[in-house]
Amino acid sequence: MTDDPGIQARHAAGLLLNAALERRNGLDEALSKPPVSALEPQDRAFARAVAMAALRRLGEIDAILDKRLKRSPPLAVRTLMRTALAQTLTLKTPAFAAVSSAVKLAERDPATRPYKALINAVLRGIDRDGTGPTDPVANFPDWLTARWRQTYGEAALQAMARAASLEPPTDLSLKPDTDAEVLAEALEARILAPDTLRTDRRGDLRDWTGFEDGIWWVQDAAAAVPARLLDVAATHTVLDLCAAPGGKTLQLAATGATVTALDRSDKRLDRLRDNLKRMGLSAEVIASPAEDWTDPRQFDRVLLDAPCSATGTFRRNPEALRASRPADIGNLADVQHRLLDAAAARVAPGGRLVYCTCSLEREEGETQVTAFLRRNEAFRTVPADPAAVGAPVEALTSEGWLRILPGQWADRGGLDGFFIAALERVD
Repeated sequence: MTDDPGIQARHAAGLLLNAALERRNGLDEALSKPPVSALEPQDRAFARAVAMAALRRLGEIDAILDKRLKRSPPLAVRTLMRTALAQTLTLKTPAFAAVSSAVKLAERDPATRPYKALINAVLRGIDRDGTGPTDPVANFPDWLTARWRQTYGEAALQAMARAASLEPPTDLSLKPDTDAEVLAEALEARILAPDTLRTDRRGDLRDWTGFEDGIWWVQDAAAAVPARLLDVAATHTVLDLCAAPGGKTLQLAATGATVTALDRSDKRLDRLRDNLKRMGLSAEVIASPAEDWTDPRQFDRVLLDAPCSATGTFRRNPEALRASRPADIGNLADVQHRLLDAAAARVAPGGRLVYCTCSLEREEGETQVTAFLRRNEAFRTVPADPAAVGAPVEALTSEGWLRILPGQWADRGGLDGFFIAALERVD
């Protein structure tokens, strides 16, 4: 193993990329294990940045490579070229550095050593001649491209593809009474909503103004919409089902309401507990599957951010698209069906239920709520006001729900994809 930290970081980037392509949550798992975890923080951050850049533009990168390859090389060789191109195309790493490192990495491994001349020739040729035209839509798996083109149309598909190829900014949700203008200046941020900032700043969040003071937490602007749509007052009792990792729970607790946060994973709730402590907020935190929870209470407000395919999160989690399979959507829809019924039973008369998923698939959004309303006559839609809850105006559906697409708010840096519906119990 070379002592060159740059080489080690680039090697780690390849490990992260392949882990993300192999299995769901593979990237996070690889980040927590050697050799990635053994890197210095700066090198670990670089490795992750390279892997994420490769994931975001994987289709384009492969198309560029395939124009110059007579036959497909072994995966280890392709990985070296993928990560090198990710550096030059997205991270603006000088070509000589990316190419030289790829060749050095090839030389280290007997399996890739015979291909070092090929790697050098292909990468230097691309640097010399350019990439040629590329299609951002190629970065989506074919089956999702076909679904989204049919569901949303070509213009929306192209807008989503452009959003997918860019590293997103960081969004912060603010604790009430935080001076947004002062904090925005300190963090070089812009105000998206009275309680949401967006910044292009990078680096360790713990070093940012306000972190230790507990006045903000990281949350995509779209992810902040469901809790606003719930319309919580300090006098309300609130249940957050499937609460982990807890961004929406923090929003609800910040209203002063009496909040209960439920999730089947006690380990994932640890992050929520830590953030509640840092923010100086309180909530009852319970580890239990929603369907098995025997507590008889009903609540004024219930939020269900249901487990889903997460296809709407590809701006921040491009690996989600590679991990998703067509069968997942049907399987998850069954889970969502059960959870919706469990959530409905927790809504007190006159109360409100908000259902949301960070999925772009209608089976996990519109179809779910349509079926729910057919089998639950006690509920009706509360039409959303996009401007009032910090959502794009174009996200409003004819039913009064919100369908937020990643290509919306392109001039502001985009959003994660979400489906959100507010439902009122009228009996």
